[in-house]
Amino acid sequence: MRILLFGPPGAGKGTQAEILVEKYGIPQISTGDMFRQAQKDQTALGLEAKRYMDSGALVPDEVTIAIVRERLAQADCAKGFILDGFPRTEDQAKALDGILTDMGTPIDAVIFIQVDIETLVTRLGGRRVCKDCGALYHVSANPPAKEGVCDKCGGTLYQRDDDKEETIRHRMEVYEQYTSALAAFYREKGVLSDIDGDQDMELVTKAVLAALDK
Repeated sequence: MRILLFGPPGAGKGTQAEILVEKYGIPQISTGDMFRQAQKDQTALGLEAKRYMDSGALVPDEVTIAIVRERLAQADCAKGFILDGFPRTEDQAKALDGILTDMGTPIDAVIFIQVDIETLVTRLGGRRVCKDCGALYHVSANPPAKEGVCDKCGGTLYQRDDDKEETIRHRMEVYEQYTSALAAFYREKGVLSDIDGDQDMELVTKAVLAALDK
């Protein structure tokens, strides 16, 4: 099973990916994971990507795409994979199509988890992180026993900059700039399934599995 999983930050992609990894026995692959592994392995592409990242520049598409090709050719992807965070643009999607055509393994399904922005602001804006141990909390869904204090180590809880409302809304604007074209690209191919991510997690999982069962 070859699956693309995409949706906005806070849509619950990580949770759904864990379930799919367990169900299908295939790896979850993110762009970040690919970059880190390529750098760890000291591949030529990994070192090239590191050069851009160290300078604060975006890694060019040609380098990213080459790293994706390299990663998908590895043995653990023989039975399939879950791609999370790639492709991000229509050009990357077309490049991925070329890679998979060369491999003789087309995409089976594209799962698009959609969530209302106000829901995302509530989900992400309520997150708190322990400065000492990194434990995660949520002010309403998973609050600590004592406000602002970590249950595990007694450390101070704080709100990350990425989880502040202004930042969340800006991230969504950036996200939506490329998502509409990407969704249209896969919808035209007949492989995209729209999933309502505003539901409870169990219902989202049920909808994702139903879409893949098709």
